[in-house]
Amino acid sequence: MQRRLAARQYVADRGLAVSAFLALRLRRPLFVEGEAGVGKTALASALAAALDTDLIRLQCYEGLDISHAVYEWDYARQILELRLREAAGTLEAGAARRDLYSEAFLVKRPLLQAIDPARTRPAVLLIDEIDRADEEFEGYLLELLSEFQITIPELGTVRASEPPLVILTSNRTREIHDALKRRCLYQWIEYPAFEKELAIVRLRLPHAAERLAAQVTALVQELRRMELYKVPGVSETLDWVAALAALDRETLDPDAVQATLGVALKAKEDIDAVSGELLARLVARAGL
Repeated sequence: MQRRLAARQYVADRGLAVSAFLALRLRRPLFVEGEAGVGKTALASALAAALDTDLIRLQCYEGLDISHAVYEWDYARQILELRLREAAGTLEAGAARRDLYSEAFLVKRPLLQAIDPARTRPAVLLIDEIDRADEEFEGYLLELLSEFQITIPELGTVRASEPPLVILTSNRTREIHDALKRRCLYQWIEYPAFEKELAIVRLRLPHAAERLAAQVTALVQELRRMELYKVPGVSETLDWVAALAALDRETLDPDAVQATLGVALKAKEDIDAVSGELLARLVARAGL
């Protein structure tokens, strides 16, 4: 599993690779928590690529409901079909209800797409940032995560013939109910140590100068030790190296770092706190 993920430019430690393997083997959802930018969403993308299958993503947000997450009926087509039958004189109540509430008029959203019985191979279903959704939506997920099935009142129960690999992510902005967690394997992803983060940078940005990659990684590691409003994640490290490489830099210098500080820090307060003499000292310490 580690080798397959590495081939898709994702560096996973043994614990994460074992969890992903067990989720596949045991057909259990994998619940992944960690700070923003540590690679939770990228894990699902890498797994889909490694397994050569589809990635189906549901981005969670406050107010997410069944019509956006699971299914809805194509009411416009249903009304059109009724009018056509009425005009043709073939409208019969029982047949119309049976036909209109069939799969032909069903709009499948991400969760239903993932358990579609017509699938010949399992997809990777990413339920991203579940902590942003309402608690009621968590309750709706229990049937899906336990039985890989969804009940549609007008149609019946839809059950996956090839259950998807489900990855749920959370930035821990709120606690997730135990009922949902019990149905999943659990993995916490830490910010990577220097060596691992540098390996990620070199794997994803092989064109960047090695010394620049090492210096930026060391600088980001220093920033994470500070009391910042928004700590930079691995994605910011990659963006920063890419930005400096685009400016033809092969090593760090305070002017280039100051000019590109907004690539790594996303709050004015953090940029103000780091700028000036402190930034020069941080760059010097990261000079390796």
